[in-house]
Amino acid sequence: MRPGLDAATVAAYDVGAATYAARGTIPATERAAALVARRLPDGPLLDLGCGTGNDLGVLGAGVVGLDPSAAMLGEARAAHPAVPLVRAAAGALPVRPRSLAGAWASKSLQHLPAAHLPLALADLHRGLAVGAPISLRLFAGAGVVTSDADDDLPGRQFTLWDPGALVGLVEGAGFVDVHARTDAGVGKPSDWPFLDVTATRGRTLADTVGPGMRLLVSGLNPSLHAADAGVGYVGPGNRFWPALAEAGLLPPGADRDPWRLLATGGIGMTDLVKRATPRASDLTTAEYRAGVARLDRLCTMLAPEAVLLVGLAGWRAGADRAATPGWQARHLGASPVYVMPSTSGLNAGTSRADLVAHLRAAAIGPPQAAP
Repeated sequence: MRPGLDAATVAAYDVGAATYAARGTIPATERAAALVARRLPDGPLLDLGCGTGNDLGVLGAGVVGLDPSAAMLGEARAAHPAVPLVRAAAGALPVRPRSLAGAWASKSLQHLPAAHLPLALADLHRGLAVGAPISLRLFAGAGVVTSDADDDLPGRQFTLWDPGALVGLVEGAGFVDVHARTDAGVGKPSDWPFLDVTATRGRTLADTVGPGMRLLVSGLNPSLHAADAGVGYVGPGNRFWPALAEAGLLPPGADRDPWRLLATGGIGMTDLVKRATPRASDLTTAEYRAGVARLDRLCTMLAPEAVLLVGLAGWRAGADRAATPGWQARHLGASPVYVMPSTSGLNAGTSRADLVAHLRAAAIGPPQAAP
């Protein structure tokens, strides 16, 4: 499962690249300067969706442009022949993990369907070094709009975003210090306010989630070891992955690979709290409650068939103090919730066989009510 940029939108840019370049849009000098001032000293700065290269000149030395439209890249190459350019799309970045010093995406991620944006942000998180800044510009609003025949580039699809919803997705993708503001600005179409987001790549895990999930697995929060490895439950004493395999839920080649688990097994992964800590006991009740609210919004958008909470402590602190393992009365969005004991090796009171049974029960789904 990869984020899919609308094919008609790419085609519209391929056809209208010269028209777009001729617009002569004023570069975002002030926002670009703010990003350049915060970029890390080592590694390239990525212009994600560089288009005709409108902002490449103000992003300074060490910038790399990336766009899925060959025609747009042709215009960018003519304007900035010394800048390295790559044809690729958001969600499939051809970069080494943690190699980027920062990222810029101005009016490009808006062309992704809403349900595909979390995974594109997770891919960006994977490519950025810890502490690297990002600057995103989308449009504020609600719903999806397609530019009509009166537009000089008809057929482009735009996803409009509520600021709070977008901030939640950016935080879920493993970014910290997330700030959003709307700006009426000057742009086309002018009746959509700009929605600008700045954030920093955190030392944590990104959600690997998308549409059509059969199961969304949520841990309590990442350990520092898991955050650095980029994989949840990665500690040698954790029994999650072996139990998942024994339960028959681990596709070939997906062991300790959340990306393949989502793509081939339909199982997404997240955490109730995104902050990585040495111990889950370092978390607060307020963090758990905020995490339950975030998951509720995520499930409302993505509608997984079921949610599996691994670890009773988080659900008890954030939703139901009297919760016991099994299916819960409360849903997240419209998704039923199953809570199971922790898979940590420190939880010696729960056997691996019990963990396997819980995983299978969550995958099967809740019992059907009698007619």
